Amino acid sequence: MQRTRVLPLAALLLCAPAEPKVWAVGGSPGDSVSFGLSEVFEGKAPDLVVSGTNFGPNVAALATHSGTVGGAVAALDAGVPAIALSTGGVAAPDPVTTVNAMGPTLDFAVKLIDRLRSRARSGPLLPEGVGLNVNHPVVGADGKGTAAGVASTFQDPQALLRADYTDAGDGTWKMGVTVDLRTPARGGDVEAVSAGKIAVSPMNADWNTGPAGSAVTAALVAGLRP
Repeated sequence: MQRTRVLPLAALLLCAPAEPKVWAVGGSPGDSVSFGLSEVFEGKAPDLVVSGTNFGPNVAALATHSGTVGGAVAALDAGVPAIALSTGGVAAPDPVTTVNAMGPTLDFAVKLIDRLRSRARSGPLLPEGVGLNVNHPVVGADGKGTAAGVASTFQDPQALLRADYTDAGDGTWKMGVTVDLRTPARGGDVEAVSAGKIAVSPMNADWNTGPAGSAVTAALVAGLRP
């Protein structure tokens, strides 16, 4: 008799109402967005998902590994416009000034959403499949200063951080992280935030590389057999 193999995909996700109209989800930002769209907003998707604001920047390669950006991508995957919002400069975040800078970050987010609403009229707030990765700098000695401007940017290709691993000698490793700032790409998010500007970069949830990448891949696998 042939046995049927079942792959278990269920996972335990703890979700509870923290207060009226506020839910707490014991998972990643992407899990939170998924739960919200599936259950809280079941049958009627929101006009916009805002993920963040994150403590520290999500510029350059940091965006690729960011849970905050992942939450926005989860919304885009579901067809809902989204903004990933982050607060911080390119240096190691200072707790006090970064928290203080979250106030100006949220003030700007309100202005940005108002602009999206006014330009959308009765339509969607953003083009289909397009989200915004917004990085607000820390300005002033107390972090409460006003940014030098707003820049339309792209994700700088540099890594920005370098990980250092130390063998503890007991089968475990300790990891330290240092800032490894290279010359910023012109027009990129690192350049803007380094200049005290708010970086607004478009993003999508499409992991495809385009025609060039597809052509290279096709050439690599041509003639291969299992």
